Amino acid sequence: MNGTIQAPTIEYALLSPMLIVLGAAVIGVLVEAFAPRYLRKSIHVPLTLLALVGAFITTILTALNGLPDKAAAMGAIAVDGPSLFIWGIILVLAFVSVLLINDDEQFVAQASAVPGSADEEEAVRSGFAQTEVYPLVLFAVGGMLLFPASNDLLVMFVALEVMSLPLYLLCGLARRRRLLSQEASVKYFLLGAFSSAFFLYGMALVYGYAGSIELKAIAASLSTVTGQDTLLYIGTAMLGVGLLFKIGAAPFQAWKPDVYQGAPTAITALMASTVLVAAFGALLRVFWVALGGLEWNWQPVMWGVAILTMIVGAVLAITQTDIKRMLAYSSVAHGGFLLTGVIAIGTFAQNTQALSAILFYLAAYGFTTVGAFAVVTMVRDAGGEAGHLSRWAGLGKRSPVLAAIFAFFLLAFAGIPLTSGFFGKYAVFAAAVSGGALPLVIVGVVSSAIAAFFYVRVIVLMFFSEPAADGPTIATPTLGTSAVVALAAAATVVLGIFPQPVLDLADQAASALFIR
Repeated sequence: MNGTIQAPTIEYALLSPMLIVLGAAVIGVLVEAFAPRYLRKSIHVPLTLLALVGAFITTILTALNGLPDKAAAMGAIAVDGPSLFIWGIILVLAFVSVLLINDDEQFVAQASAVPGSADEEEAVRSGFAQTEVYPLVLFAVGGMLLFPASNDLLVMFVALEVMSLPLYLLCGLARRRRLLSQEASVKYFLLGAFSSAFFLYGMALVYGYAGSIELKAIAASLSTVTGQDTLLYIGTAMLGVGLLFKIGAAPFQAWKPDVYQGAPTAITALMASTVLVAAFGALLRVFWVALGGLEWNWQPVMWGVAILTMIVGAVLAITQTDIKRMLAYSSVAHGGFLLTGVIAIGTFAQNTQALSAILFYLAAYGFTTVGAFAVVTMVRDAGGEAGHLSRWAGLGKRSPVLAAIFAFFLLAFAGIPLTSGFFGKYAVFAAAVSGGALPLVIVGVVSSAIAAFFYVRVIVLMFFSEPAADGPTIATPTLGTSAVVALAAAATVVLGIFPQPVLDLADQAASALFIR
């Protein structure tokens, strides 16, 4: 039988943010392969920043031209309101994270190194010229953009790997703490491989149940396919394991403190902010779009996961003596707060309220997180960054402004009024109450009170303790780091005092979810 193969229809304009980022990543690989070592950073930094800015601009233009009402790339990618909002958050957070990476001592290249000179040899030997970080970041960001917009499970799995593999490498690039960093990288890789395997097996089982990997077809099969519930339930559980691992929800949170502590702090800032945003976008796609008709089965399990995550994150953070491990468990607790919004699925109005709250929370938390880790990069002692909490004693007397800014970020994490964290928690908890999850909200409030203890403990340590004679020094802030801290602080203040414009924007995006 004669026939012609039809070329797939690709909406390049709708996909341009991802194409720009991934195209720049490929160019970055070519720069690493062919450009002289002493020129690489001067090419990588503007290329990376311009790609992120270009992708952000095209995202805004796509939204201004009217939210699309169909999936792109032959139905494989959903470019709808939530996708565009999440893309905007990821691109802005990635941009400020690259500014931190550019200033991080782990990745500072020797600008004065002349090709073939002793300076260049020393730069290479000591590990300064780690310019491969820039294309790796772009590849990771490209995967983050695709992950929450995936409209079928196979594309979502590809996005998961494109996002994760560069991060495994980036975690092992810390030069001063090479053994700790490489240990964190190996742990992240091994546990991430297990979670990816769970996701892949879950996808296979769900395909066996529905006969399709498209989210819309899976949703339709819930009311038509009978006699294969075992495949569906086991597949749903395995998909959940793969996604909850990326969020760091309990009991899959063990990798977070080790990886956050071992990775270069600028990379930790990138992971702590953007990966959480992308992972929650993907979780909502799977459990609301594909498995929304199965909520009576997965909601009780998600209740248990949310409660355990909030309690584990809040309680274990109290026992930490390293500032980055404390922030890691803080991230675990915030993941639990966000899960309360995921559980609030119900009517169209309830879904819109919950999704809007989650989107706002992700934006608020992302900026505060990047700002907190930017401050961590500036507190140093003879061994590099001063990670142990005892080294932060009396920081308010050594550098009152820096300590005050960090205290402000901690108060935002705690959800104190007039900070972005307060409105984020309020929006998510209000959506959960509307969805009938009042007991879950009570647990969240109690966990927030417990979490406030270790935030306040750090503030008391900084302002009411005497600094040690050999206490840490405060690194002179570079222009990039100063800009990151200023932007993060401004966003935390504005979203805490005048959050309505962003809430309205999140509500518009939430009401434009393509497939419900």
